[in-house]
Amino acid sequence: MKSVVVTGGSGKAGRAVISELIDHGYCVMNVDLAPPREPLCHFFKADLADPGQAVDAIRRAAGTVDRRRSPLGEASAVIHLAGIPAPSLAPDAVTFQNNLLSTYNVFSAATLFGLDRVVWASSETAYGLPLTRTPPVFAPVTEDYPLAPETGYALAKVLSEQMAREMHRWNPGTRFAGLRISNIFDAADYAQIPSFWSDPSLRQWNLWSWVDARDVAQACRLALEAEIAGADVFTIAAADTLMKQSSRALMAESFPGVPVRGELREFETLLSIAKARRVLGYRPRHTWRGAVGAA
Repeated sequence: MKSVVVTGGSGKAGRAVISELIDHGYCVMNVDLAPPREPLCHFFKADLADPGQAVDAIRRAAGTVDRRRSPLGEASAVIHLAGIPAPSLAPDAVTFQNNLLSTYNVFSAATLFGLDRVVWASSETAYGLPLTRTPPVFAPVTEDYPLAPETGYALAKVLSEQMAREMHRWNPGTRFAGLRISNIFDAADYAQIPSFWSDPSLRQWNLWSWVDARDVAQACRLALEAEIAGADVFTIAAADTLMKQSSRALMAESFPGVPVRGELREFETLLSIAKARRVLGYRPRHTWRGAVGAA
């Protein structure tokens, strides 16, 4: 059985990821400070900002301690979702320190114990969200868009992307897939979507983007399984926006003069998922259309 560690497995994305992995035949260990709502898999409590606790968690999962005490036998990958999940939930410096240090500790432990793959949560905020200092350079936003972190949260994500590249250079046997994940919604969040429709400015901060937690889970699993080289990044969003206006109309109203490149379907996401589709095989399965209000 394939085995993987999920850090932050008790959170919104983590719960969906664990369910997805179990449904696809993986043996999973959840490493988190908070216990899960329901025990989907083995839970190991650890503060990943503490290097000793991070190393201990990955060492156990990698089977380098007594395997009779390991719930996995021998894990070959980690999906790193732990950390303060958004800006403004804590002082900026606290968020930066916690997220950068915990990511360093997980990456370092993964390479130390020879894990094959690290899949980790980067963020759409790397692209300059909330787009208040400067408007978008172009849309849809692709992975080669110039990065412009505006918060300690976003800066930690951008620096972690560089960290992944350097750690792969030091340890070529461990490959890294960073997922620049959009604003995550679960089923309970769908009810708020109609409140955005009358005023596009409410959601222009991330180009009206979103993603269902179950599609984040799909992307994480595919990033474990896909052939990737070195340390790469992929934008993960839903296939559509949160709005009833067309994507081109939204851009023309909110960001006139910003070039909209290439073909664009009526409601297509303005955070491009073309690379994730091509390389990972990512196919978002979930949309609010037809499920919320009068779409």
